[in-house]
Amino acid sequence: MVANQSRLRTLGNHLFLSIFALIMVYPLIWLFFASFKANNEIFGSLSLLPKEVIWDSYSKGWKGSGQFTFGVFLWNTFKMVIPVVAFTLISSVFVAYGFARFRFPMKNILFAIMISTLMLPNAVIIIPRYILFNEFGWLNSYLPFTMPALFACYPFFIFMLVQFFRGLPRELDESATIDGCNSFVVLVRILLPLCKPALFSAAIFQFIWTWNDFFNSLIYINSVKKFTLALGLRMSLDISSAAKWNEVMAMSMVAIIPCVIIFFFAQKYFVEGIATTGLKG
Repeated sequence: MVANQSRLRTLGNHLFLSIFALIMVYPLIWLFFASFKANNEIFGSLSLLPKEVIWDSYSKGWKGSGQFTFGVFLWNTFKMVIPVVAFTLISSVFVAYGFARFRFPMKNILFAIMISTLMLPNAVIIIPRYILFNEFGWLNSYLPFTMPALFACYPFFIFMLVQFFRGLPRELDESATIDGCNSFVVLVRILLPLCKPALFSAAIFQFIWTWNDFFNSLIYINSVKKFTLALGLRMSLDISSAAKWNEVMAMSMVAIIPCVIIFFFAQKYFVEGIATTGLKG
């Protein structure tokens, strides 16, 4: 009797999770099938499957405005996102390691100031940052994205890595120090391999946030040849009086694919990192 109740409970949980997963994935499914529909059918029919399949929406959408294809926008996005992710991981690791393992004057005050910047909305800092980057001559380039990442201007990832470092026993550092390792070697050879889940989590978050960033790209980039995918998709709605929604849906599907692939390939480390970050041993 107990075994049957446990089996029914497990079946109910699986059924509930399956329904919930279908609800969450349904917008992506609709987006995929909408990319094969005609314009009048996308918003004029509740049917998921297209009545008449439009096969050339991807090829026409990829051509973009004619002057620049979506291949240019895709390459621009990679040129911006990959350095941002790499610099974020490198700088955040060093800053988090310092806060988690070293003692220095005003450590707690500086950490509190860093955490307090998380509460600043982007609307408050966008004008000062724009003026600063304009003075540096960084506008219409990817430097407003890569340089803050290089100098650890993302406190969320620093906080996440600090919590992970604090969960690693200090005996590891002490043992390595006895063996003749300095602080840098301890970080690279001892702690970083153990921080792989947290690093994957930070990389996934930063990749998706930067990849989908529209507002900051719109503010700092004004040349079409440097547009990212988000700006390219928006521009495709402005170049004609009547938007070709099936082509927009097709390119939106293309823009989503890299994020989905990276998430599923790194899902194991992502879940592990979220589950263990913040636990102290």
